[in-house]
Amino acid sequence: MFYLLDIIGTMAFALSGALTAMNKRLDPFGVFIIAFVTAVGGGTLRDTLIGRTPVGWMRDLNYVYFIIAGYFLAIIFRKKLDRLRTSLFLFDTIGLGVFTLIGLEKGLATNLHPIICIALGTMTACFGGVTRDILCNEIPVIFRREIYATICIIGGIVFFILKRWNLDDDILYVITSCVMITLRLLAVKFKWYLPALKQD
Repeated sequence: MFYLLDIIGTMAFALSGALTAMNKRLDPFGVFIIAFVTAVGGGTLRDTLIGRTPVGWMRDLNYVYFIIAGYFLAIIFRKKLDRLRTSLFLFDTIGLGVFTLIGLEKGLATNLHPIICIALGTMTACFGGVTRDILCNEIPVIFRREIYATICIIGGIVFFILKRWNLDDDILYVITSCVMITLRLLAVKFKWYLPALKQD
């Protein structure tokens, strides 16, 4: 199930990247590149930082296949996908929780400090979107309005607090993911944003 959610999150991020690129009127190759880096950008950065090479998507071509599938789905059904933004948002939110957990576990497997593990989890979940926005000449969304990276950090803290109670790993994953998904849904529903800092 964890692997399946990872694949679904990857595909959802690819769809998100492709739709963003099409809104910018990029050519088919440009759309594919944006879809690809959105889906695997965070995991690639994480694996590179911890010296795990070849990086994850090079070891398992299923990720590449699902990114390609997401790319073609975005192109073929781009008009209908506008009506499915709620579903894409839910997949994106699931991906947020799963990718954060993957980053945390990769950090633990490398015997890194919990703070560094939380940073890796946040990078895994967010850096693909940051790369997407930069390549599309936008200020990354997570830096200007949405409570996104903050949720990853909170999820990481919850993860390590629960881990001290020696919970079963499956229960630990489920509770941490549920906390993050719930926070994300509440943040969007009630429009929770971090205040913007302005220079006087």
